[in-house]
Amino acid sequence: MQIDVLVADESHAVYADEICEEILISARERGTGIARRTPEYITEKMKAGKAVIAVAEDGSFAGFSYIETWGGKQYVANSGLIVAHKFRGIGLAMRIKKRIFQLSQERFPEAKIFSITTGAAVMKMNYELGFRPVTFSALTDDPEFWKGCQGCRNFQILEANNYKMCLCTGLLYDPAEHITVLNPTKKENDTKEE
Repeated sequence: MQIDVLVADESHAVYADEICEEILISARERGTGIARRTPEYITEKMKAGKAVIAVAEDGSFAGFSYIETWGGKQYVANSGLIVAHKFRGIGLAMRIKKRIFQLSQERFPEAKIFSITTGAAVMKMNYELGFRPVTFSALTDDPEFWKGCQGCRNFQILEANNYKMCLCTGLLYDPAEHITVLNPTKKENDTKEE
């Protein structure tokens, strides 16, 4: 079965309830915390071109992720990565992760990209894309971001420790650490005088 992974738009809003439900069910199954999102929030991400959706050829929802900017667009969070149960185990999560990462770079090329997770699979995908583990102090200090954690079942741990400790791992991709030179200049002694 073919599955398309594409930047979501307003036409994909019909999947918003299903996305929220899948995120909630998956968090319960794993016994992990996750910040809850409303269908309206998910729809806004789609309308703004800040989400990636996977749709199977029969039109069924297969997966999703979105981005959010923080700290005056200096930081971009890759969030809400989910794959519907019947599409798991076929590499779809990595396809979605790669596309949301690419979308983050396209829209905000100089921003630091981060993810917080309790899942080993998400950590592995992030490592493969060049993310590195960091303390929370290396992530955005935008209070609005940390407010989003209030919907997580583990929020009391975070709050009790003054936002310094959580069950999640922070992962950061800093584009300044991944600069490649496409056209290096020649060394002076590489040229001959004529």
